[in-house]
Amino acid sequence: MDQELMRIGVSLPENLLTKFDSIIEKRGYSSRSEGIRDAIRNYITHYEWMSDVKGRRVGTITLIYDHTKRGLSSALTDIQHDHSHLIKSGIHIHLDHDNCLEVIILDGEGEEVKTVAEKIMALKGVTYVKLNTALPSEGL
Repeated sequence: MDQELMRIGVSLPENLLTKFDSIIEKRGYSSRSEGIRDAIRNYITHYEWMSDVKGRRVGTITLIYDHTKRGLSSALTDIQHDHSHLIKSGIHIHLDHDNCLEVIILDGEGEEVKTVAEKIMALKGVTYVKLNTALPSEGL
């Protein structure tokens, strides 16, 4: 089935494009467009999976962020305080002068756990966010 292709423009930092080009070459894609289509499909699949997080969940949110970004540390703290009833623990590591890694451990309603991750994802200066959830042991 032929589908109409739409052309879009994307602005990327040079280092991100260089890494992407290296990956698409290693994976054998014939073009950047093919690699971008695959990345978008994976993003959509991940989003749909995250949208189905219902019921009690335990999980982690792993994030990397630039702590020198004005207001970011405060915004992260506010999000965590707003959802402190879900957060059981956290780990904070200084990766280098500007970047920090945090792992937040949560236990609660899946929709709310997902909301915390999405709020963090939306913050400018957060460069990586990964949510992992599981059913608590009594649900298995």
